Order: sequence, then structure tokens, then C-alpha cells
Amino acid sequence: MGIDKNNSRYLNTILLLLFIFLDYVMLVSAEGVAFYLRNIFFKSSYLHISWLNFWLVFPALFFVFLHLEQLYSRRMPFYKEVERIFHSCCYGTLAVIFVLYVARIAATTSRFFVVVFGVLAFIFLTILRYIVKHYFLRKQLLLAPVVIIGAGKTAELLAKAIGEDAGLGYKIIGLLEDNKVQPGILEKYPVLGTFADAEKVIQKTGVKQVFIAAPGMDEHQLGRLIYRIQPLVKNIGVIPNLVGVPTGSVEVESMFNERLTLLRLKNNLARPLNRYVKTVFDYTLTLVGTICISPVLLLIAAWIYYDSPGPIIFKHMRVGKNGQLFPCYKFRSMCVDAKEKLAELLANDPAAREEWERDFKLKNDPRITKSGAFLRKTSLDELPQIFNVLKGEMSLVGPRPIIQEELERYGEFVQDYLMVKPGITGMWQVSGRSDTTYGERVQMDVWYVRNWSVWLDVMLLWRTIKAVFTGKGAY
Repeated sequence: MGIDKNNSRYLNTILLLLFIFLDYVMLVSAEGVAFYLRNIFFKSSYLHISWLNFWLVFPALFFVFLHLEQLYSRRMPFYKEVERIFHSCCYGTLAVIFVLYVARIAATTSRFFVVVFGVLAFIFLTILRYIVKHYFLRKQLLLAPVVIIGAGKTAELLAKAIGEDAGLGYKIIGLLEDNKVQPGILEKYPVLGTFADAEKVIQKTGVKQVFIAAPGMDEHQLGRLIYRIQPLVKNIGVIPNLVGVPTGSVEVESMFNERLTLLRLKNNLARPLNRYVKTVFDYTLTLVGTICISPVLLLIAAWIYYDSPGPIIFKHMRVGKNGQLFPCYKFRSMCVDAKEKLAELLANDPAAREEWERDFKLKNDPRITKSGAFLRKTSLDELPQIFNVLKGEMSLVGPRPIIQEELERYGEFVQDYLMVKPGITGMWQVSGRSDTTYGERVQMDVWYVRNWSVWLDVMLLWRTIKAVFTGKGAY
């Protein structure tokens, strides 16, 4: 299977020029809107900006940092791209302020304009890239062709990421595999040969990007494969045998005399400073969010009150930080005699008992009320947990709050769970929720604790909104 080598050769140049043009349009648009808003809200004095600053200097300062964040030279997951756009806009805004003071025109340039310009630049650039890159992915346009070496479970996960994450911008043209192809999404891609055919396939297709997703390959065989194909391609991506290991904040060091690669893995929430930053983040967003959603809370409370008799808020004891139990608040979604109904159901229904012992949940739970079914489907039943956050018992984002009996399921990872506060939302809630196995939930919680960052919390909160609307895996 071949590709158009001429088109492939100019692909990066086309994308570079396209995004430079579109980013410039977005930056100038952000300036224009900020300029307009400033003159609308502050009518007492009219803001003047020189054409040189407006059309050239200010956008150029942002472009410097967009370039330094590798947004024109590197393909990356979209969440990472948004993070780098955010950094670029923060640095760009500071650079504009610096230039204004150096040029001694800060007194005549509105601080409101500069701040709004920076905020709008981030919003406009992010929306632009989201729309354009998802359009390219959907239409299979301007995607870099890649060959995946390997066709097992790891390769399947890689192919899933490439097919869903528009930020990566890759198109799989085929696989190389010595053994059987993993059943599933990999079956739609052609097998172009075996590992031994790598050079021949690369030369025939003209592909310049290769991913090696064969963690079972021994180090000698892997080393030989890399040395064989490296002269023929621009980039090689290697997925090591570290699937599930928390490497989100990994640091890589090369010991060139010994030809070794050292990976430093951080446990982020084991650091007191990071936990302090997370607490400030939680309280700030929760205070603002509680004020904003108070009408929704009142409407839901009224619905529950008229739908079924009993209290509006349900308290259930959950395990918190350091193993301390706390009353976790939820909107009541079950009938008031739920405990008795559960005991009766488990005693008379072996299948239900097996499901409960496996997941501590029932997919078809007869205890759930009409309002409760909707609240659970949308996860709105968990909104009262914002008061747990304000009391210091929970975080906005964190491991899933569990009951005492579930602690033993965490096994050797229990200390990671007990190190932090449980969260209203988290990786489990945005990754299929109850459609995942319990072992996968544990791994998600551990990965989150060791790879935490403020930006990860922001992205998980954003993805929670999508999960609420789709209702996937919720019951």
C-alpha cells in the first residue's frame, strides 16, 4: 500500500503555513474584540493602539511563545496542545505588558485590554484548533501517514488513541506483525509484512513516521529493529513495556557513556506543595461554582421532594484521606427503604448478588426512583458533594469515593488512595464509569495520584461535562 510521496513531503509545510495564518487571524480577532469591549465599558476615554503594535508587534510576541511551546513543530495529544496554548498566551500577555513598559506607553494602554486580549487569545486559538483538527480527522485530511510495528493489545490502544485524538494528526496506513493481529479495531488495517520486512515496507510506502508497539520484543531485537529503520524515517515512536505505569510526569535522562536511558517517575500528590495548590484550586472553583449552580440545586431538590417521600439529601459513609470516614452527600436517588430492598434482592437473586459482590453496583437496581434514574444517568446526584469539598473532606477531582468494604480491592495500591481526598469527579467518571472493570478503576485512581497536575484537573473537569451529557457507563 503506497502513499503519495510528494504530498507527504510537503505535509508539514502546508500545516505550518495554515496554522500560522489561522492563528494570526485569531490573535488579531482577539485584539479587535478586546479593543471593542474596552471602549464599550470605559467610554470616558477612547483607547488608541498604533497600527504597528496591533497588526505586528502584539501578535508576534504571542507567536514567539507558540513556537517555543512546539505548537508548530510537534504532534501531541489535544489536551497537551491546549495546555501549551494556555502557557503561550500567559507568556504572550506578560510579554505585551513588558513591551508596553519598555516603550513607555503603558500609561496610555488599557490593562483591561491587555488582560482580555490574553484570555480571548487562549479561547480563540483553542476553539480554532479544535474545529480544524477534528475536521481534518473526520475527513482524513492532512494527516501524517504512519506504520505501526506490532498488532497486539498495546498496538490496539495506540490505534484507538490515534483514531480519537485529533491533536495527534496521524493516519495509520498499515501494520507489521510476526504473529496474529489482535481482534478488534486493528483488523481494519492491512498487514504490510513482518518485522523483518520493515525496511522494504518503509521504502515502498515512503512513510516517515513509525510507531513500535511491541512491548514483548526483547531489548536486543528492539535495538536491532530501531537501528535498521532509523536512517529511513524522520521519527520513531517506541511504546515501552510500561502500560499502566504512571509516567505522565516522567523525566528522561541519557547516560551517554553507558548508553542507558533513565526514567524519573514522580509521585506528584506525595509532595505537600502540590497538595496545597490543589486545595487552593478546589476552594476557589467550588466557591464560584456553588454560587453559579445554586438555582439548579434548588430545582433538583424540589423535584426529589415531589417525586418520592423522604429526605432530599442522602448521606453515605465513605473512606476519605488517611482512612477517615466521612458522610458523603448525594441527592437521594433511591426509595427510603433501600437497605431492606437490597438485602431481600441479594438473598433471592444469585445473579444480582454476584454483580453486587463484583462491582458494588447493580445495573438494573429496583431501589432507584424516577428522579433518581435521571440524576444518576447524568451524575447530577453527586452535586451536593460540593459541600464536602467546602468542608475539606473531598476534592473536585480525585479518586472515586469508596465504602470501607472496597478498600481491600486496592491491595498494594491502598496507600496511594489514602494519601489524598476522594473527588467528585475523576478519571473513572470520564472513562466509561461503570462500564470499566474494578481493576481498571483502581489503576485509574493510582495513575491520577502519581501524575496529578492542575492542568490534569482542568481537563478532567472539562471531560466530565461531556460525560454528563452522554451518560455513558452511568447507572
